[in-house]
Amino acid sequence: MALSPIVTATVQSAVLAATSNLLAQLLTAYQNETSLVIDWVPVFQFVLYAFINIPPNFLWQDFLETSFPAYHVSPTPAAVASAVANDEKALEQEAKEGKLVEPKLNIANTAIKMILDQTIGAAVNTFLFSLFIHSIQAAMVRPLGAPLSNPDKSAQYLFSRGSIDYTKVDWKNVVVHSRAEFYPILVAGWRVWPVVSLVNFAFIKSIEGRNLVGSLAGVGWGVYMSLLAAR
Repeated sequence: MALSPIVTATVQSAVLAATSNLLAQLLTAYQNETSLVIDWVPVFQFVLYAFINIPPNFLWQDFLETSFPAYHVSPTPAAVASAVANDEKALEQEAKEGKLVEPKLNIANTAIKMILDQTIGAAVNTFLFSLFIHSIQAAMVRPLGAPLSNPDKSAQYLFSRGSIDYTKVDWKNVVVHSRAEFYPILVAGWRVWPVVSLVNFAFIKSIEGRNLVGSLAGVGWGVYMSLLAAR
């Protein structure tokens, strides 16, 4: 039984989110000239965020495409020439061969989608990511010296009782931190995501394909966000 497109997209993104965080840990270990000890807690946090974040984003992309289709049907040059010449036989032949019409990129709709995606979509995603990551880090805080606090004990910590405790979260502090980093992250994203959006909206026709392209581009972005979250 085939998975639904939204489930497939979510699983793909979760795998790539884990990959980006592991790459960030590898990069950090290399820069610090230390041996790599995988900390599975931030990997879990990024994977969890993917499972929460991708479904609504998939629906957002579906809404944009439904409201502002990337392509519209347009007569082919050959069909136009045949119609101008009033050549009915040529038109019949082109109809049989499926050459009467062709998909044509709707530039206005593509521009509208890019603007909406890079303003409303980007702003909401940026702020929600910050809220999520700061809150779950506070809920999974591991003070130095506490049992299971070291990275080599992270897998054991994940399965320990009370590993996630949202009663520890100071939501006022979470909001303050999220507001403080909102514009820096948003501006940094504008150096990457408009190009990804343009490629997606102009050349990739399926929502599943667009999500995959976005997720692949997101590996590099995820490394950046993982390094930012680890500060």
